[in-house]
Amino acid sequence: MKKMLLYLSKIKFQRLLLFGYRTRVPENQLLFGYFSYVVLGTFLLCLPVSQKIGISIIDNLFNATSALSTTGLITVSLADAYTFFGKLVILSLIQIGGIGYMTLISFILLVSTNHLDTDRTNVLNKEFTFPKSFDLNEFIKSIILFTFGIELLGAIALSVIFYFAHCPQPIWYGIFHSISAFCTAGFGLYNDSFESYKFNAPLNIVISLISFSGSMGFIVLYDVWQWLTKKKPSITFTSKIILWVTIILTVFGMIMIFFFEPSIRAFTASQKLLVSFFQSMTALTTVGFNTIPVGVMSEGILMILTILMYVGASPSGTGGGLKSTTLTVLLGYINSKLKRRHNVTFFHREIPEERVSIAVNIFIIYTSVLLFGSCLLTFTEKAPLQNLLFEAASALGTVGLSVGVTNSLSFAGKIILTSLMFIGRAGVITIGTVVLLHRIRLLREGTKMEDLAV
Repeated sequence: MKKMLLYLSKIKFQRLLLFGYRTRVPENQLLFGYFSYVVLGTFLLCLPVSQKIGISIIDNLFNATSALSTTGLITVSLADAYTFFGKLVILSLIQIGGIGYMTLISFILLVSTNHLDTDRTNVLNKEFTFPKSFDLNEFIKSIILFTFGIELLGAIALSVIFYFAHCPQPIWYGIFHSISAFCTAGFGLYNDSFESYKFNAPLNIVISLISFSGSMGFIVLYDVWQWLTKKKPSITFTSKIILWVTIILTVFGMIMIFFFEPSIRAFTASQKLLVSFFQSMTALTTVGFNTIPVGVMSEGILMILTILMYVGASPSGTGGGLKSTTLTVLLGYINSKLKRRHNVTFFHREIPEERVSIAVNIFIIYTSVLLFGSCLLTFTEKAPLQNLLFEAASALGTVGLSVGVTNSLSFAGKIILTSLMFIGRAGVITIGTVVLLHRIRLLREGTKMEDLAV
């Protein structure tokens, strides 16, 4: 009897620690890490020192999750509702979410001890996608230097732009928006995002360059740099795919907005080109800034933006979405099936069966979560289906663009979008693996309990 009670208590304790950091399962550690930072961020935002006005716990939870997931959706005005300390908390969560909390911790450990344990290495392998030829220690150091280097250059450039635009705090605004852009977070200190800067070409260009740098990631840009400096004959196949998909989809979105968006018809050709490019860029990179009101866009263009948000950025970058490489694998898979080929190819290169399997699983789970989340929103919110689908795609893809639904969300709606943002940042495969492992373990425990009862 005593052994039975000890066994039962052990089972209960293990279930409580399902998402615990002490578990040796990398997916559980990764999930628990992000959850811990959401809780910590919510607690800090609930402190009186963080708020100018009273903000509910659910709103702080929503905003903390949005910041850590680098989404950009927010239920209150960042500029008017939070103090400087509150904004600093939001910015810290953005930075942690953009780099990856495990990467940041690992960098600190490498600097202090020059060593990473096996468990931490396993979690990093789940958090980051990088070639096997890369040395993990050097990769982490490069990621940190690359991140802060781009953010520093972006902050300097934006500070100058804000200064000449007569911004009252150009340096602070430059730092905040540079970090937010690189981490593809979309949080801004202006209530209308960058609508007042829609014709400011320098700001549009700088924000776009920072956002593309973050969304494509260190690996791709390093690969391109090695090729440009003639240190290697060509860029890798993966980098080619990411670059081509990014260029094609950005140009596609820009053309569609330029010719078919009614709200910009009064603009000159150069102005239309600038805002069209920026809105296409911001949806695909999942940075989430906007220079024209998203809520007044036509239904057709909203669907185009939804598709761009659905595809998203590079797997090695800070952006969200289905990922460009997953899309190309799926296209190759469909093409091979139509031609009745056993092997899957893209650009005349064979794709390993393992990669195909992962891509198909990601597509099925990601699409199912998006549709299920949109369906739930139809029961809790009073808004057109397309607007709810747009909002769900923005949350799951960690984009941050909104047609105005976020500001009027019900309590249940905030919970749904919070969940979608968290899933989008942690990754559908990570969530799916955790749920599957938990299910397998419960089945095993159920079998053991039946044997014990007999």
